[in-house]
Amino acid sequence: MMDSPYKNLPVKKWLTVTRELVENHPLRSNQIIEAVLGAWHSIFASKFGAKGFRIGTEIFPKPQIMGFLLHELIPLELSARYPKLWRGELSAGDKDIVYIPDQKFSIEVKTSSNPNHIFGNRSYAQEASSDKKAKSGYYIAVNFQKFLGGGGEQPSVVLIRFGWLDSSDWIGQKAATGQQSRLTANAENYKFLELYRNV
Repeated sequence: MMDSPYKNLPVKKWLTVTRELVENHPLRSNQIIEAVLGAWHSIFASKFGAKGFRIGTEIFPKPQIMGFLLHELIPLELSARYPKLWRGELSAGDKDIVYIPDQKFSIEVKTSSNPNHIFGNRSYAQEASSDKKAKSGYYIAVNFQKFLGGGGEQPSVVLIRFGWLDSSDWIGQKAATGQQSRLTANAENYKFLELYRNV
């Protein structure tokens, strides 16, 4: 496992490191925004079943389903646009989005219907086993609106962020039955750069 780029640095220097990490990454900010918004648009452009039912017209999925669709479509958007550079996950050791020339630039995708925060499952607060993908590395964080009761207006993506997280940034729920982990405030504030906001 590679050392954290923030290792032994005070929090006040984290944002400078984050800017350098984002600047040195092969995926540009506009490419991330286009892929995320393209994936979101694809969800509403898709038709289901012989009757051609559509999300936002006849189907109003819960946030978990919308998050799942985004999680699957963002890597597909990037691999369709840049097939020699990006692909989706193929094995348990892969990140969600794999950079083919150099896997150290591969990316995890996290989505949430919370307007400001992302969450992981409890395992994110634990070190990965050798055959599983590393929890540390680049992350795209996407926050989106959920459907109001009965549908209402079409929800939208409200926030896209990009940065680097370490496994130590995740805090697991204390309760034995807790299945969720959250980020430390310092990680959310200084390890992501905001790329897009639609308030």
